[in-house]
Amino acid sequence: MAEGPSESAPLPDVPSAESTHRDVNGVTLHVVAAGDPADPLVVLLHGFPEFWYEWRGYVEPLVEAGYRVLVPDQRGYNRSDKPAGLDAYRISELSRDVVDLVATEGREAAHVVGHDWGAAVAWDLALRHPDVVGHLGVINVPHPTVFEAVLTSNLTQLRKSWYMFFFQFPRIPEWYARQNGFDFMITTMDEGSRPGTFTGTDFDRYRRAWRRNDALTAMINWYRALFRRREDPPRERVGAPTLVVWGEQDQALVPEMASRSVEYCDDGRLERLPENTHWVPHEAPERIADLLREHLDPSGASPRGTS
Repeated sequence: MAEGPSESAPLPDVPSAESTHRDVNGVTLHVVAAGDPADPLVVLLHGFPEFWYEWRGYVEPLVEAGYRVLVPDQRGYNRSDKPAGLDAYRISELSRDVVDLVATEGREAAHVVGHDWGAAVAWDLALRHPDVVGHLGVINVPHPTVFEAVLTSNLTQLRKSWYMFFFQFPRIPEWYARQNGFDFMITTMDEGSRPGTFTGTDFDRYRRAWRRNDALTAMINWYRALFRRREDPPRERVGAPTLVVWGEQDQALVPEMASRSVEYCDDGRLERLPENTHWVPHEAPERIADLLREHLDPSGASPRGTS
């Protein structure tokens, strides 16, 4: 399918796929939607520095498995609104976006899957709004309590998280990213993943999203708000059935956090992928799709409030 002038990437090759806009929590999000509106709902949340395109290969298998799928550009990214200031990127605002997104489908709950920052939002959603999450899937981001504990006690993790501290500077990270055509971000993705994971076309599409007005600052403001607008969730235990998938060659996160995260889940399962990196959704899409279909229960059971 060809890209239109306002698109950053073509829609998934699924007959029901459409590009929509949803008004949620004071902002408008661009959302790719597909599947029968009557089917159980799955929300897929991308990470940094991506957009809905991260999940393009998952829409068809999930729709074929009998799910309604929503894949938003999260606030600040690509074709979604990019509000100014750090308060707009507090974690409570990011998870509230998902609550309201689920409501735009006339639902009270959904299955929620996230990678990287999308996984951080998914964790917070399950802790802050537990009734909204049917089944939870998180990929290569730890439970927030675990991340804080390891970041403050493990020198290896502290070194791996250097970029989070770099992003706290005003304007300098944006200048650095733009001055070499976003090579900083592309190198992080390309050299941190298995060979051949990303193509030149992929990076052209990412660059198009990153060049949108105010996008780069909005994306980095997620990190700034994490440090300067800290908000702990009201609980630590996750009640929703949870699948944690971890590519153990992650260049940014130590693997010990995976097992420690599952300990905070009442019904948790850990799937380790020893040969994969932080970018495992791109590296092993068939494996991840199989794990998600198994976890989300393709037998027909619906998450709370979605039937």
